[in-house]
Amino acid sequence: MRQNLGPGSRPVGVTGHGVPVIGFGHVPGVAPVAVARVPENLPVGPAGGGAHTHDFLALFYAHRADGAVLIDGRRWTVTDGDVFVIAPGQVVSLRDPHEEVATDGWVVWFPADVVRPGMSGAYSSWRAHPLLFPFAQGTDRAQRLRIPAADRAGWVERFAVLDAELRARRDGHQEAALAHLTLLLVAAARLSTGVADQLRSSDEPLLAAVFDAIEQRYHEGISLADVAAELALTAGHLTTVVRRKTGRTVQQWIAQRRMQQARLLLTETDLTVAAISRRVGYPDVSYFIKRFRADHGVTPGQWRDTALPTR
Repeated sequence: MRQNLGPGSRPVGVTGHGVPVIGFGHVPGVAPVAVARVPENLPVGPAGGGAHTHDFLALFYAHRADGAVLIDGRRWTVTDGDVFVIAPGQVVSLRDPHEEVATDGWVVWFPADVVRPGMSGAYSSWRAHPLLFPFAQGTDRAQRLRIPAADRAGWVERFAVLDAELRARRDGHQEAALAHLTLLLVAAARLSTGVADQLRSSDEPLLAAVFDAIEQRYHEGISLADVAAELALTAGHLTTVVRRKTGRTVQQWIAQRRMQQARLLLTETDLTVAAISRRVGYPDVSYFIKRFRADHGVTPGQWRDTALPTR
């Protein structure tokens, strides 16, 4: 098996039902998009095709296939030209760990904030973005799309070009990779129909309210107790519900939102690390640096040095 050259994925938690949660591994200076050829370069996940979920979006194209996959416990056949869009939180596993779902295909995965970087509401409202509507449908049920035979070669080409861009990592590769990803998402969105009704039916009101509260106040000293009080719930009940549905605690979601904004400010502004620390809700810059390094393996300053082009 070839080594996956995209950002690494890693276990970040377990749902209330004991299902491992895989998180997207951000790498400084590398586009936050990963792509892999199937089956020779499968993405990182539990060995043997075990059940798992993830905190990112995934799009799987089966160019040549004759198998099956389980998504949220429902069995889906996989045939030539199928495209599956899988939302965060959906549980994926193989019916038979030894079965090869596709003999030729591609998968691309990326965090939702790639599509709306830095915009207000990006963290909680990715389901409202037109290019991500197919994934929003998947919140309630897995979304399988069909590629007409005449268009399948073009889909292979889109994945191959994105893969080549991410491997070469030439100057401007991040912008180029996101442009290629956008073309893939446009193609998937055009295949999807009836999205508005599906979007409404797939809403998770409590989770949406939690993420809205985090979005509005992550730059403050917000805590689990604050979010619970805002939703008129006990902290214990809120913790149980969010952990069961997402595999993470409210505090972990707050920290993730803060780190998302910190990465953006480090690469898009000249603000000092101390200023960024305050802006993302950490008045103690030493604690911010410690948290950032624990999550990313480098300090904020090192991230900025690696992510910014050499002048």
